[in-house]
Parts: sequence; C-alpha cells; structure tokens
Amino acid sequence: MVLPADLPAPVDDGAAEHLRGSRVPEVDLPATDGRHVNLARLPGRTVLYAYPRTGRPGEAPLVDDWDLIPGARGCTPETCGFRDHHAEMRQAGAEVFGLSTQTTEYQQELATRLHLPFAILSDAGLELTRAWRLPTFEVAGQTLLRGAQRRLNGGYWSVMSVKAYAVTRLFQRKTPTT
Repeated sequence: MVLPADLPAPVDDGAAEHLRGSRVPEVDLPATDGRHVNLARLPGRTVLYAYPRTGRPGEAPLVDDWDLIPGARGCTPETCGFRDHHAEMRQAGAEVFGLSTQTTEYQQELATRLHLPFAILSDAGLELTRAWRLPTFEVAGQTLLRGAQRRLNGGYWSVMSVKAYAVTRLFQRKTPTT
C-alpha cells in the first residue's frame, strides 16, 4: 500500500511530552482477540501504537478532507508495518497492541482483513485516553487519537510517525546477546 507523497506530515507539538516516564493508567480495554487488556499490568516489554482510525474498503472517508488532516491518512499501512515486523518484535521480547477509539466490532474487520497476529485495543469509552491525557482531535463528532511519538517505558508511544521497522530495531538493540 503506497501513500501519496503530498500528505501533510504529523508534527510533534509536545502534546505527548507528559507521557515520558509516566505510568500507564489502570484501565481494562476490550481487544479484538476477545481479551480485556490492562496495559499497566502487562509483564515485560509492550509496543503500543495508536492511530486515529481505519477505514474500510469501499467506504467513503469520515470527512471529505480526511487526507488534509496531518497524520490521519496511513493508519492501515502503519498497522501492516507492525504486522510485517511482528515476529521480530516478539523475538525481541515485546508484545504488540494497536489502539484506537473505534469500537472493537469496527476494529475486528481490520484485524480479520489484515490477518493481524496481535490484538487491537478499543478505547471507545475514552477511559485510557482521558486518564493518560492522550492527544486527540475531533472530527465528524468523533474523538480520535492524534499524531505523537514518544519513547515510553522501554517501548514507544506512536501515532503515525514511528515505523514498525524502527521499533523492531530498538528492541533488537536492547535484547541481550547470548
């Protein structure tokens, strides 16, 4: 999947700066694999990438000017990047999750269509978003996660701007050699 070269790039405006060194709030989130996941209670390394929303093939975008919103377009290719490098991240000892404010039912279509080997978490109730003060934007009456990139607790907080390959390399460098 190739993105147009003229998409506006997300800018790190510091809205996620408070996440550096912070603790993940105690919130249970429904996952596309049927679990309820509390990120604060997970052992080991976790890669959490977040994104505004994904569309569905054949459906119109949420708004006509979706591609003009910095960081909005490209959530599906980003997810494919994490899928394509999932084995490397697992080998480096990390569990991977996607996160959006879409419902689990909506996310399930994506997980099935893309054959994701990891779960997507739903924060449709905005519990984690509010508790952790995640950067958001409003469009068409929906609250969506917006572009940010921060290293966090041995992993990355990512919305659109970090590629799975770079995260994989980070974890490979941190993996002890035998």
